[in-house]
Amino acid sequence: MNQYWEPKYETMSRDEMTALQSERLVKCVQYVYDRVPHYRRKMDAAGVAPGDIRSIEDIVKLPFTDKFDLAETYPYGMFAVPMEEVVELHASSGTTGKQKVVGYTRADLELWGDSMARTFTAGHLQKGDIMHVSYGYGLFTGGLGGHYGAQRVGAVTVPVGTGNTKRQIQILRDFGCTAICCTPSYMIYIAESLEQMGVDPSEIKLKSGFLGAEPWTPAMRAEIERRLNIRTYDIYGLTEVIGPGVAFECDERTGLHVNEDHFYPEILDPDTLLPVPDGVLGELAFTCFTKECFPLIRYRTRDLCTISHEPCACGRTLARISKPVGRSDDMLIIRGVNVFPSQIEAVLLDLPETSPYYALIVDRVGALDTLEIQVELAETAPVDEVRAMENLSKKLRSNIESTLGIAAQIKLLPPHSLPRVEGKAKRVEDRRNLK
Repeated sequence: MNQYWEPKYETMSRDEMTALQSERLVKCVQYVYDRVPHYRRKMDAAGVAPGDIRSIEDIVKLPFTDKFDLAETYPYGMFAVPMEEVVELHASSGTTGKQKVVGYTRADLELWGDSMARTFTAGHLQKGDIMHVSYGYGLFTGGLGGHYGAQRVGAVTVPVGTGNTKRQIQILRDFGCTAICCTPSYMIYIAESLEQMGVDPSEIKLKSGFLGAEPWTPAMRAEIERRLNIRTYDIYGLTEVIGPGVAFECDERTGLHVNEDHFYPEILDPDTLLPVPDGVLGELAFTCFTKECFPLIRYRTRDLCTISHEPCACGRTLARISKPVGRSDDMLIIRGVNVFPSQIEAVLLDLPETSPYYALIVDRVGALDTLEIQVELAETAPVDEVRAMENLSKKLRSNIESTLGIAAQIKLLPPHSLPRVEGKAKRVEDRRNLK
C-alpha cells in the first residue's frame, strides 16, 4: 500500500517547499494581473505591480480577496480563462444573495482529483476498496470531489449522493462498501438509523469515513467511531479554493495537512489582518497557485484555526492546520461574549443523556441578548423521571455557563424531534435585528 499519493510534494523539505511556493506565487500574480481585470484593478489601487512579488515573503504586499469580490464579479468575472476552456462549474450559497460560482478547466479537475487522492491515500483507501460517496452531487463540490478522488486512487466508486437513508444502508450492506464520504452529522444519522432498523453495524463492512463540510468535535468523532466501529478522517475544503481536498488528516490526527504546494495558507489576526505565529488562533486565508480558471489571491475563508509547520510523525512535511473552531463571520457575540456552536456541541456530547442534535435560538429582549439551547434527549434518557430531567437541565445550564461564560436557557426535547439533514447541519437561528 502506498503511504503517500505524491511523496515528492507531501514530504518535501521546508526549504524546497518555500522555493516552490515562491516560484509559483510569482507566476500566479503575473497570471491573474494579465487575465483578470478585477485583480488588476485591486493591485493597481494598492500600488502593487507583479514585478514587486519576488518570493513568498512578498505575499503580504498583495490585497485580500473576499466573498464581496466574488459577488461584485458574479458570475464569471473572476475567471482567468475563456469559457471555451471551462469544462465544469460549481457554486456555493452566498450571504449576499448571489452564489459563489467557480469554474474548472480539465487541468483544474486533474488537480482536484490529485488533491483528493492525497486525502484518501492518507486514510488507506486503495484499489479494491469500495467508496460510498454520500455527499450531494450537483453544484455542491462534495459529491464530485469525493468521486474524482476515489476514482483517481482506483477504488470502486458508488455515486449515491444524498437522501433515502434506508436505501443508503441497503447499499452499504449489499455492495460491501468499505469507505464512506459524508458530513459527520449524517454519519451519526446513519448510525442512528441502523439501530432503528435493527441492523447490526457488523453487517456493514465500513472501515473508514472521510467526513467534512461542517464543524465536528472530538466527542462527535468518538461517538461515530464507537457506534460504527470505523476509523474517521477529517477533510477540509471550500468551493472557492477547489472543494474538498484542500487539507486532510492522516493516521496521526494531529491536524490537517494542507496541500500547500497548491493552496498557500496564511493565519491572520481577524482584526488587523496581520500574520500571526504558529500556534496562535487566527483567520485562515488561501492563495491558489496552480488553478487555471479560478485562481485566488489571499482569499479570506473566515475560518478560525491555528497552523504548525513542524513535520508530522507520519512523514509528511506539509503544514498542518487545526480543526477550525468556527468562523469569524458565523461567530455569535452574545452579551459581549464570543460563542461558537462547537463549544456547545462538546458539552452535549459529554453527557450520555443527550444526543448530538441541538438548536441555538438567539434573541433580544429589550437590550438583553438571550440564548435558548434546544437539546434533543438520547434514546436512553429517563424522560419519564421528572427529577432526573430537572437535574439534567441544571447540569447542562451549569456546564454551558462554565464553558461559555454566559447563562443560557435549556429546553429538553424528546428523541427524534429535531429535523435531520443530509447536507450541512443548520443549528443557529439568530432572531436579533443587528443591522
